Amino acid sequence: MSTYIEENYLKAIYKQTERNKDGAYTNDIANELNVKAATVTEAFKKLGDKGLIYYEKYKAVTLTEEGKAIAVKTIRKHRLWEVFLVEKLGFKWDEIHPMAEELEHIGFEELTERLAKFLGNPEFDPHGDPIPDKNGNFAKNKSVKLITIGLGKTVTMTGIENHTSSFLQHLDKLDLKLGAKITIKELVEFDQSILVSVNNKKEFYLSQEIANNILCM
Repeated sequence: MSTYIEENYLKAIYKQTERNKDGAYTNDIANELNVKAATVTEAFKKLGDKGLIYYEKYKAVTLTEEGKAIAVKTIRKHRLWEVFLVEKLGFKWDEIHPMAEELEHIGFEELTERLAKFLGNPEFDPHGDPIPDKNGNFAKNKSVKLITIGLGKTVTMTGIENHTSSFLQHLDKLDLKLGAKITIKELVEFDQSILVSVNNKKEFYLSQEIANNILCM
């Protein structure tokens, strides 16, 4: 198994484990990486043999300390490169994920730390996701979903949960960006949509699905 593939699996397992404390299941990883379940099972066996995950047949896997360290370093590189691509090269937030997926596998730690210093050691990436520091510690994030905000309250948009290009492009059309001030003007009981105003200017309705994928505080 190449380092590239290995890091992709460890990162995917880490993210699944964040959502499900029991661990990552074969089908979840297969769906995330777009591979067959049998391929995932073989990868799990190899990662288990290398001491990077705790693997037991038919059960969810979890990361060992070594596996977790590799996953977090990969996430750190990915999110730092996303900041660089947006802030220094002018890419849009819906364009950067596939590029960062390639750049995250560059193995020179000194490059990562110089990149972080050059960017001012950012704590969050362009999507609002926390960037772990060089010791693997994530910035605390107290964001909640927009769908949970009460009527009449004003919050600041801090992140998103759906990173697909189509979702990000839709938010751009609505001028919903990180830092936007969102006020809840109406809660629609019929379909759970909400009427919002953005930056005290335009008003529009957001579907329940959209509001459920916007983070704020």
